[in-house]
Amino acid sequence: MAVPPEVLERIKKLREEINYHNYRYYVLDSPVISDEEYDALMHELKELEEKYPETITPDSPTQRVGAPPSDKFRTVPHHVPMLSLDDAFTPEEIREFDQRVKKFLEIDHDIEYTLEPKMDGLAVELVYEKGVFVLGSTRGDGYNGEDVTNNLRTIPSIPLKLLSMHEPVPDLLEARGEVYMEKEAFKRLNEEREKQGLPTFANPRNAAAGSLRQLDPKVTASRPLNIFCYGVGRVEGRDFKTQWEILQTLKKWGLRVNPLIKKVTGIEKAIKYHEYLASIRQELNYEIDGMVIKVNEVELQNRLGTKARSPRWAIAYKFEAAQSVTRIIDIILSVGRTGAVTPVAIMEPVRVGGVTIRRATLHNEDEIKRKDIRIGDWVIVRRAGDVIPEVVKPLKERRTGKEKPFVMPKYCPVCGSPLVKKPGEAIYRCPNPECFPRLSKKIAHFVSKPAMDIEGLGPKVVEQLITAGIIRDIPDLYKIKKEDLLSLEGFAEKSAQNLLEAIERSKKTTLPRFIFALGIRHVGEVTAQVLAKHFKSLENLMKASLDDLEAIPGIGPEVAQSIYQWFQDKKNQELIRSLLEAGVTIEPMETEKRLPLEGKSFVFTGGLKSMKRSEAKKLVMSLGGEVQSTVGKNTDFVVVGENPGSKLQKARQLGIKTIGEDEFLEMVGMKK
Repeated sequence: MAVPPEVLERIKKLREEINYHNYRYYVLDSPVISDEEYDALMHELKELEEKYPETITPDSPTQRVGAPPSDKFRTVPHHVPMLSLDDAFTPEEIREFDQRVKKFLEIDHDIEYTLEPKMDGLAVELVYEKGVFVLGSTRGDGYNGEDVTNNLRTIPSIPLKLLSMHEPVPDLLEARGEVYMEKEAFKRLNEEREKQGLPTFANPRNAAAGSLRQLDPKVTASRPLNIFCYGVGRVEGRDFKTQWEILQTLKKWGLRVNPLIKKVTGIEKAIKYHEYLASIRQELNYEIDGMVIKVNEVELQNRLGTKARSPRWAIAYKFEAAQSVTRIIDIILSVGRTGAVTPVAIMEPVRVGGVTIRRATLHNEDEIKRKDIRIGDWVIVRRAGDVIPEVVKPLKERRTGKEKPFVMPKYCPVCGSPLVKKPGEAIYRCPNPECFPRLSKKIAHFVSKPAMDIEGLGPKVVEQLITAGIIRDIPDLYKIKKEDLLSLEGFAEKSAQNLLEAIERSKKTTLPRFIFALGIRHVGEVTAQVLAKHFKSLENLMKASLDDLEAIPGIGPEVAQSIYQWFQDKKNQELIRSLLEAGVTIEPMETEKRLPLEGKSFVFTGGLKSMKRSEAKKLVMSLGGEVQSTVGKNTDFVVVGENPGSKLQKARQLGIKTIGEDEFLEMVGMKK
């Protein structure tokens, strides 16, 4: 039967009222009705929707939970990468950041910054189309995340529909935020889990991350999660001039923004505010581990751009790491894949920053001598950057005389080879390429996901293969037979066949992956990409001189020297030859299809006749180009449509090339 018009109107009114009261409660922290009155509104809406189920929409306040459990999360891309931030820990490092920004922008006056508490939670992206929440994902690796839409829908402070009473909603909004759990809620959750005999979470961040990644949304709904939003990715239908404007507008749309954000002019005021946040840190009902400093003007952000993994216009000013006291039981040596031999402190277990630690790197012999660390010492330990365990200093006043100074052995603790130390280096190295931990880590690196990506060949299997004498170096991977695998514990017919197929698939790879897989010192994923893009082929890279390498932007003298020496080594040349003979094939970079707009940036102003502006922007991005919201020095083209705005004048001032709609269509291949 048809739904009476008065019922439709009442449902619409109830949803608007509930959304408004959610905004007052979660965003403004200023409710205007009692909990009982709110419950009555929600109860009435549920009753009407149950009676007329055809009226239920995905953005209704009643639809927080309803999706069935999933067996896995699908991967979704971030159209604008969710980059990580560089860290700083001292006022001096922050002043250096300010100087770098000024030098890059070629200005000498004080810069306006926005300051935001750095939440210790899980970063997510919320996608709204026409104001309706349609997709939510985790940060993942910054470029791709996990689809957790149904779980995010259960969080009451995330609006399923944006408010438009104060500000028109855009056609598309990608909002970024941090999902977290409040301290008291975390405490109650752990108490409840203890009662049920379940393992407890180490800290609120782990609890939030674990809760958001539940396959059953009902489990997530039972967990007390919250969110603060801090920025945007793509936005269609709304331009922003400043980060402060972004934050204020997100709040108007009903998205929760931290009330402790602040706007200042000059880096000294930023440093002062960091001191204030540190002083109230323990009083807050949520965990923060620092303060994020962002250049406020979007135009300046665009000019500053990004490095390989982080923006130049923002930095995380971390708090002093949490510290604890424990005792060093022993100092052992760890052998890495490059042969580096690192002293490691074995300590009595101690909790630092919510995590129990038992080991901490001591870096090298010189560092141990500088700090005067001895076996048996009571020491202060911290988690550097709130992540890596580090020994700060020994408590010399607690010494009894039984403590033993550490003496660096002359021989490798695993294979017995004499250790070597090059002039100017602090690290001792094992020169034996067949040393077990060195060999196993080298091979594990080669087969890892960012490298040759051989699924099913993890570190434990690598160790099994080496111990059984099946492999003695990387090329032996491509000689493994099924009977070899069946002789190992844990392998059956199917698992052995799967691994052999994964090894075979890995033979066809890309140049960046292959370069990274070789394990050249100082060459990570980003540097491998830079080398591949510059030299186009493995042959060109192998023939490169030291001068050739040092001439590449972003490759410093030390890195260039490391790369050059690696390829000059006869054993490494033989390694590559053996891999190629085993059937490994590498796609040369020139065979990869170059997109026609790659490396070009566009700004649109005014309306287009042939398509919507949002469609034109998607077209540019599909062809490898970049779409910017404001005109800056790094803009290549400004596309001018009907009734252009101030962007046209700005383009003329900066001498940026302007093109009309017809020329744009020719450029994208839509007009001859």
